[in-house]
Amino acid sequence: MQNKKVNIEDLGLIDYQEAWDYQEKLFAETVEVKLANKKLDKPEPTPNRILVCQHPHVYTLGKSGKEEHLLLDEKGLKQKEASFYKINRGGDITYHGPGQLVVYPILDLDNFFTDIHKYMRFLEEGVIQTLADFGIESGRVDGYTGVWLAENQEKGLGERKICAMGVKASRWVTMHGLALNVNADLGMFQNIVACGIEDRAVTSMQVELDRELDLKKVGETLVEKLVGLFEMEQV
Repeated sequence: MQNKKVNIEDLGLIDYQEAWDYQEKLFAETVEVKLANKKLDKPEPTPNRILVCQHPHVYTLGKSGKEEHLLLDEKGLKQKEASFYKINRGGDITYHGPGQLVVYPILDLDNFFTDIHKYMRFLEEGVIQTLADFGIESGRVDGYTGVWLAENQEKGLGERKICAMGVKASRWVTMHGLALNVNADLGMFQNIVACGIEDRAVTSMQVELDRELDLKKVGETLVEKLVGLFEMEQV
């Protein structure tokens, strides 16, 4: 029984550990329903949720990342008022902070399609469509996840990343997700080898458009794009 309904929660500015614990709780509840359904004649629909938030300054390191890609020691982290977590998503190191839109879909992909690569491409496509609505042309780079802006020779800009992604999936239930730089402090990325990539820069919507954006409006647009791509019903 496929359930296309999705609940959207805006968590606002929330501590990273608190958001991670909440994700783990929702993830575990969804897996529990799936396991219980195996014993039922009439399975219950599994829930789908999309969490939208911002975090205080934090660096997170994925399972395949290298700790030396964090260029700060404990003293440096304290000076930057930033925290650091090793977490259970894929990918390397990234930064989250105020002005960055973070989206955590807790979805049962059995409700949609069981293809993790297609799932990642749908997340990227939602961001690409959102950026297009705000006048930014973006796309993908072969061999890398996330959303990128192409080289701009007129402005002397090379390829640059505007949205990072890292997910975990088990029993086709997802957690973690994407981080789109809207008005983020890009200087914080100088303290890491972002996503383990040394030769490419990061950017933000604010830098590209030369103006600050309404983060809530960007978030609503991105959620709308994801709901459309996954053919969800927002409740």
